[in-house]
Amino acid sequence: MAQNENLAQLSKAGVAVWLDDLSRDRIRSGNLQSLVDEHSIVGVTSNPTIFAAAISGSSSYDDQLHALAVRQVSVEEALRTITASDVRDACDLLAPVAARTGRDGRVSLEVAPGLAHDTDATASEAAHLWWLVDRPNLFIKIPATLAGLPAITTSIAKGISVNVTLIFSLERYRAVMDAYLSGLEQRLAEDPNASLEDVESVASFFVSRVDTEIDKRLDAAGANASLKGKAGIANAQLAYRAYEEVFSSDRWKALEAKGAQPQRPLWASTGVKNPEYSDTMYISELIGPDTVNTMPEKTLMAYADHGQPGTAVQEAYADAEQVMKSVAEAGVDLDDVFRVLEEEGVQKFVDSWDELTASVKEQLQDKA
Repeated sequence: MAQNENLAQLSKAGVAVWLDDLSRDRIRSGNLQSLVDEHSIVGVTSNPTIFAAAISGSSSYDDQLHALAVRQVSVEEALRTITASDVRDACDLLAPVAARTGRDGRVSLEVAPGLAHDTDATASEAAHLWWLVDRPNLFIKIPATLAGLPAITTSIAKGISVNVTLIFSLERYRAVMDAYLSGLEQRLAEDPNASLEDVESVASFFVSRVDTEIDKRLDAAGANASLKGKAGIANAQLAYRAYEEVFSSDRWKALEAKGAQPQRPLWASTGVKNPEYSDTMYISELIGPDTVNTMPEKTLMAYADHGQPGTAVQEAYADAEQVMKSVAEAGVDLDDVFRVLEEEGVQKFVDSWDELTASVKEQLQDKA
């Protein structure tokens, strides 16, 4: 089948188009396959919020829930069995994409969000999930909290491919890239013959949530309205400049010579929250080589229908710097913005995980 032209052009520009959604219904109905065939989808991301919506609103999980209830498994084991099953099936569906591209065809599964501030527990669960799904095109999602950084290094050193999530600030993004390089270096230090070629990582830099928080503060400060809706993209554009710096360094070149792959920037939270803004702005203005853009289906279809490329990321650095400077001069405490966004991001996933846990517990009781 023919690919949508707008999305195909996005792919040719170096953007890997991923879907920010996963459900058993989407897999079984053939919908996910059709998005791969017709809309250039080469990867899938999931999170606790996505699974909460998928499981609570579908009968596709009934047979598995009944089998788990009969076995009297714990709610936690049931959750992991159900989510791992969907991710494994999605990995199998995308395996041909992985074979064709060598880098994509990936599906992400997140560690329990309640572990976000526990390094050892995060690293242990990452290893367990990697074993449980047992597919080479899996990504384990680890949050970029301060406790998450050493867990990223540990996981990479073990050969576990990682999608680092909930990145908001340039400072934390640089720490994430350092954690990735440190993991590769540790892997080689422990075994000089260890392969680096199969260890992949992406760094999920959140976009629209930055605008939502900063716009609110600009309004409170009585700032010039022309600054609204610009910081999220500018922040991400400067992140890409940081990516270019780190992955052209001598430190990186030494690892690249051993077969390492760069940790690609992934633009997350790309669904537009403010209806006054263009519904494709977080795609059009973030086009650059070796990037990933993970989109909700609504955003994906909007770009397929009327998306057009904006200014290339590498051409926007000067303007992006000015935007962030102007926002700070307007009285917005950017460090506090990023702190609040990280705390809220973790809490939102914890709340979704709790909702998912309650739903599965209730369904296990009903199916017993």
